[in-house]
Amino acid sequence: MRPVLLRLAGFTLLPLLALVLPFLLLPVIARVVGAAGWSSITAGQAIGVFAATIILWSWNISGPVEIARAGASPARAALYSSSIRSRTVIATVVLPLMTLIVALVAHDGFRLDAITMAWATALTGFSPAWYGIGTGQPRILAVYDTLPRFCAAIVSAPLIVATGQVWTYGVLSVLATAASLVAFHKRFGEPRTWLPKSPRSVLREIIPHAGTAGINLTGSAYASAPVPIATATVPSAAATAGFASADAIYRLGLFSVVALGNTFQGWTLEHDAADPRRRHIVALSAHAILGVAGGAFLGLFGPWVSGVMFGEAVRADTLTSVYYGVSFFFLSASTPLIRNLLIPARRQKAVLMWTGISAVAGVFLMIVAGLTSNVPAVALGMAVSEAILFLGLLAPAVRILPAVVRLSTVER
Repeated sequence: MRPVLLRLAGFTLLPLLALVLPFLLLPVIARVVGAAGWSSITAGQAIGVFAATIILWSWNISGPVEIARAGASPARAALYSSSIRSRTVIATVVLPLMTLIVALVAHDGFRLDAITMAWATALTGFSPAWYGIGTGQPRILAVYDTLPRFCAAIVSAPLIVATGQVWTYGVLSVLATAASLVAFHKRFGEPRTWLPKSPRSVLREIIPHAGTAGINLTGSAYASAPVPIATATVPSAAATAGFASADAIYRLGLFSVVALGNTFQGWTLEHDAADPRRRHIVALSAHAILGVAGGAFLGLFGPWVSGVMFGEAVRADTLTSVYYGVSFFFLSASTPLIRNLLIPARRQKAVLMWTGISAVAGVFLMIVAGLTSNVPAVALGMAVSEAILFLGLLAPAVRILPAVVRLSTVER
């Protein structure tokens, strides 16, 4: 277990540094901009998350598996360069559309803040974190993902306090991300491979990943939808500000799910694993335990934490926090089913089907709740989505577990 604990520490503690200052930054932002600004900025951030998912395409799911199997450095460099070409082309379409949508959703007076926050979030779609996960090197996350965002936060925090201009964080974050991207590509990518030589070549690189990308996009559609839907449909800025606080705490909590998933994905898929079945069971159990603990914390302490962090004016209500806690449990429990079992077993169609069903059901419930000004029910819509996805994927994942274990044994 020692290698697992060391890997868990690397994939947990290093990204945690990037969250320390944003944790401190969010309360400052909430108090500087007020209810209307807070809901606008968090809506921009949520839309940026969806844009980042489109840009990332499928690399956060399939990338670690392909990198781990690529082995030699030249093969890995070619794979990464392929990803950067496809993501650059996708970004040229996504970023202008994202900017327009954020401008339409944000309240008057806060559009620039919301747009720059969306850009800062969307450019995480270029993050090389998946490369570090696939190679089992937390150092890559530290240098090329954690450090730039940490620096952007530490420089912008005093600027926001002194000037009240939240857009400074977004701009600095964009610049830091661009600099780290250039540095990473020079070291790990192929030279002069930023852009495709022809439209046909980029299509050949994008289309094979469309199935997995569809899973990514569909899941992100409903996961990123609550705050933008609430902000766009509910007239009361005060009501949506409290909702945005609950959502912000939930998003910060998801870091633990991502860290745990990053830790166990490569570990469960290693070719030389002595007991693959045991590794999968450990991963499934760990995610279930995290889901219970995190969900209970959100439901019980979410309102209190939101009041302390963001101020009583934008405090989350209890029912919304409970629904977010339910979402957290099901999302954590379904993560290893997708990343460790179904995707490596090439069951993308099953994952895409259930993700689509859950997204349609969840978004429909969210829109209905927003139009009737039932703000907590918007969070319930997301909880229903996550529950449908987990229940739909549980049976096929359990059925293929023996086959995955046999395949790992043969490859070894």
